[in-house]
Amino acid sequence: MNNMKRNPNSISKKGLKTTLIGIIVSAFLAIIKGLGGIFGHSYALIADAIESASDVVTSGMLWAGLKWSSKPPDENHPYGHGKIEALVAIGIAIALIIAGGIIVRDSIIHILEPHKSPEPYTLLILVLVVATKEFLYRYVLKMGAAINSSAVKADAFHHRSDAITSVAAFIGISIALIGGKGFEIADDFAAVIAAVFIFYNAYKIGRSSIGELLDEAIEPELCENIITIAMQYQYVIKVERCHSRKMGTAFHIDMHIWIDGNKTVTEGHSIAHEVKNLLFKNFPQLIDVHIHIEPAENQ
Repeated sequence: MNNMKRNPNSISKKGLKTTLIGIIVSAFLAIIKGLGGIFGHSYALIADAIESASDVVTSGMLWAGLKWSSKPPDENHPYGHGKIEALVAIGIAIALIIAGGIIVRDSIIHILEPHKSPEPYTLLILVLVVATKEFLYRYVLKMGAAINSSAVKADAFHHRSDAITSVAAFIGISIALIGGKGFEIADDFAAVIAAVFIFYNAYKIGRSSIGELLDEAIEPELCENIITIAMQYQYVIKVERCHSRKMGTAFHIDMHIWIDGNKTVTEGHSIAHEVKNLLFKNFPQLIDVHIHIEPAENQ
């Protein structure tokens, strides 16, 4: 087999651009929500600002991870540096758990201590935030799916969790304003509910990332499709085995194929090349394919 591999740099550049947009937007929203929460007497909005601030931190982690993962393979890392993305995704999950824990702790403190009702204008801030974050979630998730990056998709869910906390804050503030005196704590309960959603997103992100680090068969349908395409090549009699290994935004494939045992070594080598080229043509997410040739007559 030749040493032809795809370069993931162009894919990582798309992820870097998407992440940078997320950092800028999240920083802007964190400032607006923080100021709105402080002057508008809304802890739910302050909790939401904490969530946006954690977005900035985790997106910064993701940006650094994407930069590192785009480095080409070297002597010590023959499969490349793609696993750093899964580590970053786990870091994002941990940051979500910490942010959720801070929100729960401070919400309980505010529930136990009397405080002023939120100002009505805080609802306008939240409408802007929800619309912006939901758009950002869809944009980042679409890009994460396009480049097949678990870390970018994790960042998208972080934006969605921010939108959810904002919705919860909107509901809590609305109840506090409509109910009047005695209903101020609705704002704080809304922050607790938002934290539950944050914990759930952290679980989803962490679970898939751990599976990637352990070389779990994250996308079994990928190998099924690869086998189907490989079997279309005229000299392939059977695909005995196909295993996938996710490395950042791309996949390495290990497979055994059967060919006519009367073929020469040179012919078998050529067939392996052709199968590899066929798979590259049909599966842009593949970075390398390792093919072992088996003689069919000996099976």
